[in-house]
Amino acid sequence: MAEYSLELILCDARQGVPQLRPFKLLLDANEPATVGLALVKAGFATGPDDPVLARKGCFGVFGKRKDWDSPIYAGDRLELYSPLLIDPKTVRRKKANQNQDAKFQAAAAKRKARRL
Repeated sequence: MAEYSLELILCDARQGVPQLRPFKLLLDANEPATVGLALVKAGFATGPDDPVLARKGCFGVFGKRKDWDSPIYAGDRLELYSPLLIDPKTVRRKKANQNQDAKFQAAAAKRKARRL
């Protein structure tokens, strides 16, 4: 069987400063090059059910989240992401509530000023 290889860059940003390293993905002639296969051959995962990579959005290519079966091409930068510390939806909701509270307080101050 003929083999071919893809030159990739692995970026592990899960802990601290992101670490970049080159990686050569060796494939058989009939084997498709996928993100999942690259993660397994690089030693980051054992399979699609791996608990380390089970959460959604923990890996991607060039900053775009990819699925396990997404194709990968020569020269791609495969990235591993750390989990979010704060949920963006919660932050937006909290900020919107603060803005709403400020509007209510301003309206109350105007009513109070009219009474005086």
